[in-house]
Amino acid sequence: MRANPNCPPTVPSLSAPPAAPPPPPPARAAKTRLTFPAALAPCADRMKLTHQPRVALVTGAGRGIGKAIAETLAADGHTVICVSKKPDSCGSVAAAITASGGKAKAFPADVADPAAVATAAATILAEFGTVDILVNNAGITRDNLVVRMSDTDWSDVISTNLSAAFYWIKALVRPMTQKRWGRILNIGSVVGRVGNPGQVNYAAAKAGLHGITMALARELASRNITANTIAPGFITTDMTAKLTDDQKDAILKAVPLRRLGAPADIAAIADFLASDDAAYITGQLFSVDGGMAMG
Repeated sequence: MRANPNCPPTVPSLSAPPAAPPPPPPARAAKTRLTFPAALAPCADRMKLTHQPRVALVTGAGRGIGKAIAETLAADGHTVICVSKKPDSCGSVAAAITASGGKAKAFPADVADPAAVATAAATILAEFGTVDILVNNAGITRDNLVVRMSDTDWSDVISTNLSAAFYWIKALVRPMTQKRWGRILNIGSVVGRVGNPGQVNYAAAKAGLHGITMALARELASRNITANTIAPGFITTDMTAKLTDDQKDAILKAVPLRRLGAPADIAAIADFLASDDAAYITGQLFSVDGGMAMG
């Protein structure tokens, strides 16, 4: 076998003198601290969201995810209108926000009733002029297998979880277009993405919400109004409190992070999407589900 003159031998030849020891490695250069341009200086420390004080309306604000979103937006300096069907629930949330130094007002309304929404919206616009941030969060469940699901179970869920968003958007969007600024957040669900046995009504409503989001994003973009969907996974709320231990175990096996989410997890991304920093994001669906619907 002939030696390749371009490759050094792997072992020294018996007739060759001992190989010279390898040279020491070059001295490692001292690490330099990265410096950021002035425009990026805030990012070098931590991201701080930009919120100008505006008026926000959150449906289903009396508990769970809606309550967490209302509290977070109030902490950003927004005036928050808390809407729920029960006066006590939205009233207690608004009172707690006010007691902590924020600005909030409760407006009880049946969001599934278009006349009630129209009346509430007219009163709100007369007092506040506009609603800049609309969070359609109200939702109910009426679970059953499709062969056992009543027409009322179907229509109640569609009316509350889907039609209500249309009623509020229609009633509040015109002042947004005139102001040329707005944020519309529709709270969907992982069930609207992957389905769930016994929830054809809920899955249809939540999937439909993202259809509304995409159509609105195209329709309102020229008026500087964004629309996005947040799709929570299984979150620790009154709804999931009704699950049996076996049901919770089955859910956790499908969640890569192996835990239920918290309302604060949803409020955090709602906080971002409602901020001035999210001005170039519209028509998107954000899954906050511990990896349940990845892909």
